[in-house]
Amino acid sequence: MIGKGLRLALLCLSVVAIPAAAKPAAKAAHAVDWTRTFTQTPDGGFRMGNPKAKVAIVEYGSLTCPHCRHFAETAYKPLVSNYVRTGKASYEFRSLILNGIDIAATLVARCGGPAHFFPMAEQLYATQPTWLDKITDAESEKLNSLPKEQMMLGVAKVAGFIPIAAAKGIPSDKAEACLRSQTAADELVNMTQAAMDAGIQGTPTFLVNGKKVPAYDWATLEPFLKDAGS
Repeated sequence: MIGKGLRLALLCLSVVAIPAAAKPAAKAAHAVDWTRTFTQTPDGGFRMGNPKAKVAIVEYGSLTCPHCRHFAETAYKPLVSNYVRTGKASYEFRSLILNGIDIAATLVARCGGPAHFFPMAEQLYATQPTWLDKITDAESEKLNSLPKEQMMLGVAKVAGFIPIAAAKGIPSDKAEACLRSQTAADELVNMTQAAMDAGIQGTPTFLVNGKKVPAYDWATLEPFLKDAGS
């Protein structure tokens, strides 16, 4: 017969021996992909990335500018992958219009808003030599004879902008409406004038945290991003 004291001791031992229920492991927090965050800024530019990023990059660019195309082809991917995606930097594109073809290209690129602008601009830069070559002197004469409200649509049809837009999720009827919008065209002209008034004289021009930097490609721009983020 087991004594009362011994029974209590065995009971205590059995309780101690029962393992506690394991708590479910906490789920690891998912990193935010800031390349999915877009907005239009008060200056009219389209911005990708963390609005509170320590480094704010602004590019004044033109879709008809070959130097801007070089930047898009060589710098866009490392900029987005290494800085914007992680939230270290935001990237804003402000249009500085150089010519009539530029107006048409930019109207189409901006037609779907900020989320569609960046892939649309990337594709327009990739095909820039092809569609610029389509606007010959003969085509320019024909386009200049069109009524003002039809001119940008005419340029877009010759250059092939509307199918490019459709492939990037901008319906053809919406693209055509944007090309007919005098209000949207005036906004681009006003944005260009504001840039010129601020001392922006060419494309591409870069601002890092509001200050113009002497950069024109990735090799010359990235050191300023590292300094601003350090």
